[in-house]
Amino acid sequence: MVLSSDDLHKCMQSFKQYTAKQLLELLKKEPKLIQGEAMMQVKIDYIHQNPVKRGYVDEAIHWRYSSARDYSGISGLIEIERVW
Repeated sequence: MVLSSDDLHKCMQSFKQYTAKQLLELLKKEPKLIQGEAMMQVKIDYIHQNPVKRGYVDEAIHWRYSSARDYSGISGLIEIERVW
């Protein structure tokens, strides 16, 4: 974001307040709670497939920062928490 203002602090405060309210309203309308391990696995698989769908890699485990590596038994670059 690039912006100019006589009172940048006030401008950012207003922006964050508006954005937070909009997000809360959106969450009230469409809460998608993860209910159970099966649903969690579906969500994780979806995230793992994003770089594949975009054509960045051929397999999810090839994405350097993906936790798909950890889930396939390969040590990933970023430590992940798999307890939920």
